[in-house]
Amino acid sequence: MSSLPSTIDVAIIGAGAAGLGAANALKDSGLSSIVLEARDRLGGRAHTVMASPDVVFDVGCGWLHSADMNSFVPIAERLNFEINKDLPPWRERAYGKAFPQADRDEFVFALDQFYDRIEAAAQSGKDSSADRYLEPGNRWNPMIDAISTYVNGCELDQVSILDVDAYEDTNVNWRVRRGYGALVAAYGAQLPVALNCEVRLIDHSGKRIRIETSRGTIEADKVIVTVPTNLIADEAIRFSPALPDKLDAARGLPLGLADKVTLALAEPDTMPKEGNLRGATMRTEMGTYHIRPFGQPCIEGFFGGRFAQALEDAGDGAIAAHSIDEIAGFLGNDFRRKLKPLRESHWAHDPFARGSYSHALPGHADKRAVLAAPVDGRLFFAGEATSPHFFSTAHGARDSGERAAKEVLVELARK
Repeated sequence: MSSLPSTIDVAIIGAGAAGLGAANALKDSGLSSIVLEARDRLGGRAHTVMASPDVVFDVGCGWLHSADMNSFVPIAERLNFEINKDLPPWRERAYGKAFPQADRDEFVFALDQFYDRIEAAAQSGKDSSADRYLEPGNRWNPMIDAISTYVNGCELDQVSILDVDAYEDTNVNWRVRRGYGALVAAYGAQLPVALNCEVRLIDHSGKRIRIETSRGTIEADKVIVTVPTNLIADEAIRFSPALPDKLDAARGLPLGLADKVTLALAEPDTMPKEGNLRGATMRTEMGTYHIRPFGQPCIEGFFGGRFAQALEDAGDGAIAAHSIDEIAGFLGNDFRRKLKPLRESHWAHDPFARGSYSHALPGHADKRAVLAAPVDGRLFFAGEATSPHFFSTAHGARDSGERAAKEVLVELARK
């Protein structure tokens, strides 16, 4: 492991999409820069693994959301990553009898009406929690709440309607065959990165900024901070002097939780490719399942919110065990023998993430701009939580890193 430089023009904290976006934007600026990453890999909350010899699994983000506006699409093309443009398995591709088409139509209608009510309410500019816009007594309310746990990582009682309204979704969702995490890592492959380098203190009291890390101390003229909000909120990284506005903003933009599991599927040819399996369960504590993504011999499960947290807290294997129980409940007990756990995520228990992606608590939608604002022309902030319209996405994070790098260059040009 090479030693850290003792001094640098720009230090970037975090080698997720935001940090790599910032470092790429500074590459030809003539400034010296380094990315300090606590993990032993690039990508942050984007992480692709081979769950088995024939199953590629995105442990973190997997979809190029708003793909027609997503900055990772041209990057994928440039780096020769094949993009899959098949329709996502969310609305159209039901499998089995667990959620009959008539019920699905009714549910989708209720869900669309709910989002229409939120959009109308947000026009007033007054914030409130999204659960207030559920239609009293509607049978689909628990499942609408379940959808929020996948989309926001939390239930509707924790979601700001102004934040929901600010999010831009073009409903074009593509995928990367080799994995989104693999793409993000490839995007950072040529950059100067120090791995296994955990930042603990950013001391901006002196003429230069002093950064204390697990691998020694480094001084920088400018620092771009791209770590998840929960690390700022928990003061896993401390600032000296303290930055109470940033702490308050981060606490208003906590990371929700979305976890995934992949299960090996025996006799895959008996199942459709790219199918969707979900029950009309009338409960919020439920998984949603993607059958044979890319035609692979597996089923991918997705869980969110408090239920994902409870499953994580139950220990390794609990997400997979629940998934197998739930799928067997839909498809018959004999189906159990066809499923075998491969890999599951535990983002809440990941010390350098502590969650999946940010949502604004009711009354805190304005905190994204507060978190994004530079401090003293020396400390700059990026990450998905600072993105005004593409928060909770990898491309929103990447774009925010580029924005922070441009702020650094504008600041230096003033001198």
